Amino acid sequence: MKLKESLMCVLPMLILIDVAIPKPLTFELRSRDALLQDTNVNKFHLPVRRFSHSSQSGTENHQKEIVKYVQTSFDVLPTDGATNKYLQHSPVGTDNFPSIAYSPGNDVQATSSNVKLLSEILFRKSSFGSFVIDRLKKWLKGLLNVSEWECFVCKAAIGVIQRLFLAGKSESEIMDQLIKLCVTVGVADNRICTLLVPEFKDEIFTVFDKIALDPHEVCGVAFRKECALPYHPLHMWNITLPDTPKPPVVEPILPPVSAPKMRVLQISDIHLDPLYKEGSNAACSEPLCCRSGTPGLGSSAAGKWGDYRNCDTPLQTLENLFEHLSTNEKFDYILWTGDMPPHDVWNQSRDGQLKLLQQLTDLLLKYFPKTPIYSAIGNHESAPVDSFPPPFITGNLSISWLYNALAASWEHWIPNDTFPDIKKGSYYTLLVKPGFRIVSLNTNYCNNMNMWLLVNMTDPAEELQWLIGVLQAAEDKHEKVHIIGHIPPGINDCLTAWSWNYHKIINRYESTVVAQFFGHTHKDSFEIFYDAKETTRPINVAYISPSVTPYKSTNPGYRIYTIDGDYENSSRMVLDHENYILNLTDANLSGTPKWQREYSAKSAYNMTSLFPADWNNLVKQMKTADQIFNSYYKYYFKSQPQSTQCDPECKKTMICALQTARAQDTSHC
Repeated sequence: MKLKESLMCVLPMLILIDVAIPKPLTFELRSRDALLQDTNVNKFHLPVRRFSHSSQSGTENHQKEIVKYVQTSFDVLPTDGATNKYLQHSPVGTDNFPSIAYSPGNDVQATSSNVKLLSEILFRKSSFGSFVIDRLKKWLKGLLNVSEWECFVCKAAIGVIQRLFLAGKSESEIMDQLIKLCVTVGVADNRICTLLVPEFKDEIFTVFDKIALDPHEVCGVAFRKECALPYHPLHMWNITLPDTPKPPVVEPILPPVSAPKMRVLQISDIHLDPLYKEGSNAACSEPLCCRSGTPGLGSSAAGKWGDYRNCDTPLQTLENLFEHLSTNEKFDYILWTGDMPPHDVWNQSRDGQLKLLQQLTDLLLKYFPKTPIYSAIGNHESAPVDSFPPPFITGNLSISWLYNALAASWEHWIPNDTFPDIKKGSYYTLLVKPGFRIVSLNTNYCNNMNMWLLVNMTDPAEELQWLIGVLQAAEDKHEKVHIIGHIPPGINDCLTAWSWNYHKIINRYESTVVAQFFGHTHKDSFEIFYDAKETTRPINVAYISPSVTPYKSTNPGYRIYTIDGDYENSSRMVLDHENYILNLTDANLSGTPKWQREYSAKSAYNMTSLFPADWNNLVKQMKTADQIFNSYYKYYFKSQPQSTQCDPECKKTMICALQTARAQDTSHC
């Protein structure tokens, strides 16, 4: 049994038991006889799903059994015996070793033999100190990858909430325990956790009053693969496609060189920080640094135009970008794909988010007064972050405060007939030109951090069914469609059922949807969609634009697309894209920002076109040609050198992501 698998089970036990902490004691594996004879061992209750006692004798074998027991014990988090629906104690065994078998629908009561067995977790109650917790936490974070750690913390948090709910604790008591958990597992320090947790108070108490899911189910929804959630019918659902047969697929061809073209700007993940201050501490211990009130010394001082550490976009950098673009470029339209606020998620309010929305709207109108701008909502626009209740949540808890404001902001660029859909679910469609349509999706209805979806995750706000109707009407009228959104559908931040249904829609309407544009990751990337039947045939590409914010360890950037233009039977396909960056090191040293072209996709990758088949061929080349992959790796971080090199496992993972347009699906890797 791996050490990390054992440790994953021990830390929640430390977290979930309230204790006095006089001094730390030794963590050790001890023989059963020694433990049971030690009357000083404090005994406590922890439920388990299965303990398989071996008839073999010997301390070594016994220690293996204990490790196995500790590893499996986290399958159900501690709850009071009267409310635990997942365990049944069966007093069958030899030598005072009970067998504890999984049997849904029954309660478990602690017996004397069970208490003795549980005491073999090998800790005295007095040893549950910050000393032990801190070391185990550090071991865990070093041993687990990011996804495993997130899953682990999720289970601990959900277990705490449910246990306290069932125990009838007050709201303040539950908040206190969640703040304690937030600090213990290292989400942030006490100051940040004390501010962060109450942000989600209304959401927590409303959602957990309505759901009946255990920690495995809740966290399995959020992290699916990493939390090893088995199939559950409530987590998968299917949209209904019309009976209209899919038209024959016609392979795309390049337009004539002389054909009209469009030039389209995509800006994403601005994360404007109004409190950014040059010379402030860029190496602080908080999730967001470079802010007023925290002076930095020497190398820790924030630069004038931004910083590679945990810092967001200064206002003067954003204004410099907009001035540069408005002076030197001309666009047919602009795509604005979400995430306006900074990463100070512990200190945000509805009023603050709305003021920032208005500030950015005013800046865009100032610098691009005659350019249409088509927007998609990001996951940071709400307060608290990632909180997007479906339409059936009404009253003060509803999201109408934000959706109504977005409609008012976007009315400068889109028609009034889009407002009902925006106010319902923050999605919309409009006809840009005859034969050319844009669809803006609210991908927060696939966001695995959107706690409201635990109440009902089946096609929230009927968005995907609405999308089918839009695309079918577009197909009937021979329109070409571009889809914009924030969270890319293939990454694990997007819920599996939503992602797979979205993929099904793209597969059905592959001749209508000719381009997709997303953001969210802050990196420069793409996702390839493959046919459901001819599984090696690429059918579509989702472009993932780099972020304006340098958060974390990247240069600020944006992207300009060249798109087949406005003429009869235009394909409306992306013909090329160019990425532009601001080298923060040079800008801060010289005092003058210089936005420069980083690369052109066609030129850098030697591509004749940017059709799905071309991107698929490029990925195939990456697998064997290190030079091509290394170029992609460089551009992925917007030419900001990284502290670690990409080893073979890293390369495999990154290439797999390019071939994954369905969340949690690695079948093309």
